[in-house]
Amino acid sequence: MPLIGVTTYLTRARWGVAWDLPAALLPAAYPAHVQRAGGLAVMLPPDAPSTAPAVVSRLDALVLAGGEDLDPALYAARPHPRSGTPVPERDAWELALLDAALTSGTPVLGICRGMQLMNVHAGGTLCQHLPDEVGHDAHNPAPGTFADHPVKPVPGTLTATLLAGRPLDVATHHHQSVARLGTGLTASAHAEDGTVEALEYQDHPSFALGVQWHPEARDDLRVTEALVRAADRRGGS
Repeated sequence: MPLIGVTTYLTRARWGVAWDLPAALLPAAYPAHVQRAGGLAVMLPPDAPSTAPAVVSRLDALVLAGGEDLDPALYAARPHPRSGTPVPERDAWELALLDAALTSGTPVLGICRGMQLMNVHAGGTLCQHLPDEVGHDAHNPAPGTFADHPVKPVPGTLTATLLAGRPLDVATHHHQSVARLGTGLTASAHAEDGTVEALEYQDHPSFALGVQWHPEARDDLRVTEALVRAADRRGGS
């Protein structure tokens, strides 16, 4: 079974009767989804960016999980009043992991924040508060709750292949989105309001896909199973 690394949050957390401490944590749906798709899940808490190539060399694939807003300084923007507080340790770590994965040809899946990080890594920019652009809050109608809306894949893309070319209702919870697409990326799915919902690398030798939605929040395993298959092929090569 391929080993799939999943990045984590770095935040303060409370548990038990007394503990209130900084923690590296991950919603259980992420490793469970990887496991259901046939992979072995391992958590990747933030570390020194210089260690990223060594970490990625031990993995068969990488998942960049959702989470906090990226630091707008990474794409030369000033913070929007609705942007969250950056977590620079996580930003630097995940950018280094992504860079190592792309360099080594390691399969990689970006989920929500992870897709946005892919775009920023490629020189793209983000819309810091999507309702300002689309005029509604359907992508994130209630904090802490996933909503559903349809996305339509772009014909001829990997995303279209994985989704059998048909629209799909997806779990959504985000208030930021791709603005200017990064170099070497292709938008491969859109919401009805035009928001980029998936992106792909044009020249990656294996599997490199970002989705704005949260596949781990629903039962559809197709995207994650494709990652695991790519990881299995790489591990057996």
